[in-house]
Amino acid sequence: MAVGRLGKKDKSETLPNVRNIPYTNMRDWLDEADKLGEVKYVSGASWERDIGMATEVVQHNESAPCVVFNDVPGTLPGSRVLVNFFGGKRMNMTLGFPLEYSKIDLSDAFREHYSENMHEIPHEIVSDGPVMENLIEGNDVDIEAFPAPIWHEGDGGRYIGTGSYNVTRDPDSDWINVGTYRVMIHSKNEVGFYISPGKHGRVHRDKWVEKNEPMPTVIVLGGDPMTFLMGTSDIPHNVCEYDVVGGIRGKAMQLVKGKHTGLPFPADAEIVIEGYVHPTDRRPEGPFGEWTGYYGSKMRAEPVMEITAIYHRNNPILLGCPAQRPPYEVARYRSIIRSAMLKDNLSQAGVPDVTAAWLHEVGTARMLMGVAIKQRYPGHAKQAGHVACQCQVGAYAGKYVVVTDEDIDVSNLEELIWAMLTRSDPATSIDIIKGAWSTHLDPRISPEDKEAGNLTNSRAIIDACRPFHWKDEFPPVNSPSLELARESREKWGYLLD
Repeated sequence: MAVGRLGKKDKSETLPNVRNIPYTNMRDWLDEADKLGEVKYVSGASWERDIGMATEVVQHNESAPCVVFNDVPGTLPGSRVLVNFFGGKRMNMTLGFPLEYSKIDLSDAFREHYSENMHEIPHEIVSDGPVMENLIEGNDVDIEAFPAPIWHEGDGGRYIGTGSYNVTRDPDSDWINVGTYRVMIHSKNEVGFYISPGKHGRVHRDKWVEKNEPMPTVIVLGGDPMTFLMGTSDIPHNVCEYDVVGGIRGKAMQLVKGKHTGLPFPADAEIVIEGYVHPTDRRPEGPFGEWTGYYGSKMRAEPVMEITAIYHRNNPILLGCPAQRPPYEVARYRSIIRSAMLKDNLSQAGVPDVTAAWLHEVGTARMLMGVAIKQRYPGHAKQAGHVACQCQVGAYAGKYVVVTDEDIDVSNLEELIWAMLTRSDPATSIDIIKGAWSTHLDPRISPEDKEAGNLTNSRAIIDACRPFHWKDEFPPVNSPSLELARESREKWGYLLD
């Protein structure tokens, strides 16, 4: 996200200047979700099987409720698991916008308010907070006491870190990074986590390994949803996500420092673990059902974090947000935020008249992009497509970019595919780029290439615009104009209720 550097929207498209984030921690968020009538409570579900099964059911349905699992057998009394936080009206509430906003409205509002008008506000260090209600150290450390589920039946273990974020420090500077990486339990005082090459946490870890020194780390296993979502976002290098959240809220985040590492974490977090990742200690980690909808990698040796302390509130809440076959809840969030970032990236690169952009949930906001433009010159569509697939937001793990005209709602998958089918020609409308940046989790990369470290793929850029030189002669559509469609929804929409 290019903080504070976004271009202005057309004034006619500007949304009302409304923003209200009614929470700073998970408990406040849960109270707000309860007010919306979008929370269900379940008692007695098992971590071994039940919670993962139930999560699979609710995460694929955008209108499904948030679920809180209480009284999980065999776990710390009073501890809870919360899943499916980003759905229904909760999406708008979580981002701080009116409940009636559509997905495109939310994306544009994020761009307008959170980026264009937002400045980072440095976090503040405080001496105490609710997270310090319980401090566990030494031989008393037992991470297995918390209700970490088996999320998918083929997982290699209990993953306590799915709705979590890791906090690390660059050993060569004061840069604090907040990033989301899967965290697996190895033993009572050890966890392992996988980080893809190129991610900021991996950059930090590699530097510590080069120095042959243990990397201090804290992992927030129950933080407020906004900070978790920023941890999943593509925040620029050398920018601290805590400070971005402060800018979003308009006030500094209050953090406490870990007793052993000195790393900061929210004073009102639910559960935090602190420790060190030793440079040579590796254990088998995985497999884990990933965001592509596959087990993208087999069990392999990954770094281990030795836990020196656990901090938690009374009756703590573990935030669960496991990857599923898309679309699922993180895909819904990433589509809103990354679509705003894509539109911004295109604007900063000088691509004019981009009317809309959407990274589709079914591609986990990476593998399928739709871009709508008002064509201004020959080659405009190709320019937009090539920039989209290689800009900051689009460069990693993409597959297809479909560029079409401004009359198409690119967030509507059926409309986008209809435009592709009717306005493109397979032989002349598709460009292929080879050797693009991908990931070990890409199921289409061969085992041989993965073994060799060739983590690249190709991209298809599909020009689904009316051909520029005869666009005025292209057959007209038989759908109503945008104005008539809006009037029809307002007058006759009640028929759908």
